[in-house]
Amino acid sequence: MSAPHDNLESVTGVQLAQGIGHKPTQGFWTEAWGQIIRRPAAIAGMVWVAIVAFFAIFAPLLANGHPLMMWEIGADGQRGPMSSPLIESLTAADAVLLVWGVVVPLFLVLPIIKMSRSERLRALIAGGIQSVIITVIAGIVYAYFIDRDVADWAREFEQSWYFVPVVMTVIGLAAAIPFAALAIWVYHSKWRMAMVVSISVVVSLLVGLRLAPSLPNFDYRGLQASGEIDAIYTLIPHSPNQSSSTMYNREPGATPMYGLWEKFENKLRLEFDHPAEHSDEELTAMSINASAFVHLYDVSGSAAAIMPESVTEIIGGYENASADGSLSNLYELKNEILGHQAPGHFLGTDTLGQDVLSQMLHACRLSISIGLVSTSIAVTIGVIVGSIMGYFGGIVDLLLYRVVEVFMAIPVLFLLIVAAGVLPRNIYIMMAIIGCFTWTGAARFIRAEFMKLRDMDYIQSARAMGLPLRSILFKHMLPNGVTPVLVESSFLIAAAILIEAILSYLGLGPAGQASWGLLLSNATGDSGAFIWWLAIFPGGAIFLTTLAYNLIGEALRDAVDPKLKKARV
Repeated sequence: MSAPHDNLESVTGVQLAQGIGHKPTQGFWTEAWGQIIRRPAAIAGMVWVAIVAFFAIFAPLLANGHPLMMWEIGADGQRGPMSSPLIESLTAADAVLLVWGVVVPLFLVLPIIKMSRSERLRALIAGGIQSVIITVIAGIVYAYFIDRDVADWAREFEQSWYFVPVVMTVIGLAAAIPFAALAIWVYHSKWRMAMVVSISVVVSLLVGLRLAPSLPNFDYRGLQASGEIDAIYTLIPHSPNQSSSTMYNREPGATPMYGLWEKFENKLRLEFDHPAEHSDEELTAMSINASAFVHLYDVSGSAAAIMPESVTEIIGGYENASADGSLSNLYELKNEILGHQAPGHFLGTDTLGQDVLSQMLHACRLSISIGLVSTSIAVTIGVIVGSIMGYFGGIVDLLLYRVVEVFMAIPVLFLLIVAAGVLPRNIYIMMAIIGCFTWTGAARFIRAEFMKLRDMDYIQSARAMGLPLRSILFKHMLPNGVTPVLVESSFLIAAAILIEAILSYLGLGPAGQASWGLLLSNATGDSGAFIWWLAIFPGGAIFLTTLAYNLIGEALRDAVDPKLKKARV
């Protein structure tokens, strides 16, 4: 039976002297984590970030216009061999993320190697950085060869059959050589070297196999309607770049049948010379006749690509129902058409007829990646510069701090706007600019911590023992001074996501990629009318994501604050 004072959150000095409130000694991060998980706001923020990360990894499998399974139907009506256009459409980045999305939970949970959880986490972070760099380098090289202004020899080389599967795999392996050399130099561990080599080989093969998928069209519905194929789709059967000419600015829950009905009604309007839309009363008064069905057949061609089965059979069913009297007017026909089962758009469509939910899920990857990568670049630069300033001080600190002040004076948003006009608009350039111009906060935090730590006894002992500078800076001083930078990094991630949303809202974001900011910019439409679902859903995602990171950063800051720690004792 526990003592009545065992669960006290805080105790006085007298109680401590009496032996009340003593707790087992915990590590710094263990105690900080215990304080974070006691805050409901921080838990909510971490849950939301986990949801966004899940969709960032698995969006291509959950929202895709390509069939998950497809069979060609022969002339005899028999199915041919099964194929998976959805799997074939995955890019190198999709494949790498999906592999990591499966490997990470297994590596953290299963007792495959005798490692502590912190060691596993560090190994996964290093492997993730390695995978990202290999994929990015291969993507940059490939982008050079497919550029429209590239030399003739490069264009011919890119069109050769062996370029993507062989050359790009070799480039990926070459990009992994520095990581293998670093693992040999730093760790001198066989399993760590094996891990680095395994990641290099797997990522390079994925890059070589998945760098340039060739499935640009989405004509499966038409082929299925004509009986040429049979297909099974994923949960959300729409890709973010899949548009329909009949589905512009459709409200949440709309299906392609709305576009079919509008085309049919427009033809009726021309026939009966009605300048405005027919009201339900007018449709009730207008009986179904042969002329109406002729027009319905005329518009069925455009519906063939969106209907789940043969349009002719559906219209034939309506015609039979009209003949026997079960359908007597156009109002009933409208209800039958709009109520017919078809792939719906749960969050509506945008001004280009593209599914909003699919774009929302795929945009999670852009937000997560630009926040993590740009912040990693900023923290790396800031830690290196700040540690040098704080350790050496004097003239070195004076000169480098002037550099910090110069970078602090540069407005990052305006720099990105200028860069979007003169440089290619892709995510890599945006990440690099944000990371290379937002490191000043991390540098100042590390500088202040190192100035405090450099006179500590254990640092003086390390100097007296003749340890190399890199060991003193990054093995002894950095682990004890990096806490403020980790707190700052959560706010930097939120700021990077907000900057990307602003650029995309202005039309200057990465070209050809789904973005919450780009969806938000379409909320007013071309005519100036307010489209509420294009404002609420992407705007809410931006707000919740930035809020989540700020809540996590605030909880982490309070957990590691020494003054608050004393107040909790």
